[in-house]
Amino acid sequence: MLENHAAAVPVRRLEEAVRRLREATAGRERRGLSHEDADDVAGTAETDDAIGFSPLPLLRALDEHGAVVAVMGQVAGIMHGSRELTGDLDLLWDGDRGQAPALAAAFAAAGAILTDAAGRPVPCEPAAFRLPKVLFRSTFASGDCCTPALPWGDLPVAGFLAHCQLAVASGGLVIRYLDRADLIRMRRAAGRPKDLRRASELECLARTAPGQHVPAYQHGAVPHTLPQEPGPGTDVRGAGRINPHGARA
Repeated sequence: MLENHAAAVPVRRLEEAVRRLREATAGRERRGLSHEDADDVAGTAETDDAIGFSPLPLLRALDEHGAVVAVMGQVAGIMHGSRELTGDLDLLWDGDRGQAPALAAAFAAAGAILTDAAGRPVPCEPAAFRLPKVLFRSTFASGDCCTPALPWGDLPVAGFLAHCQLAVASGGLVIRYLDRADLIRMRRAAGRPKDLRRASELECLARTAPGQHVPAYQHGAVPHTLPQEPGPGTDVRGAGRINPHGARA
């Protein structure tokens, strides 16, 4: 029972973040900004893609079609306890072509439109997933679906897939998401202001005992009590800089 409860906590965090985002974007006028237009400080929560954002329908479609993917970016951060909101969903899969039909079927079921890294439309078919990365836009979530073939610098992203965490939602939905240490490492490698801020928050959460208050991060504000450098014991070795055309959560 306790194990089942623990597996559900990350999903409840995500559901609560979706609710807060819905409240934060209520009445917001669209400005023609997609998640690709997000700045390096505020992130995608300030773009139009945050309006109506909910990653759960697409994640459920992927799970139902047997597509093995891991959530990364700020959605994964939220599942680890981050309080910052986001407006896009970044996914990582191993690039095995045997998985391509399941991915294509899941994205098609979610009504997704796919483009390549240059923004050119590609059919939602298995062949699309031969690319190192596709961008997707669906009814409730837009974002990137990436593979280890992208230029990740020194980051061993294939290894990150091997030891990701599992969460379980209602109806048996299983969501894979990156381990906190790996997510921190990716944040430090990207090096943008929002990445460093979120890495510091995750490091603070790792050091905070259950039930202890953690300062909330909102709208790019960084509480002065939180560290800006990796804390003791944080493994960031080999974290080369991520290609700027990677995920933008």
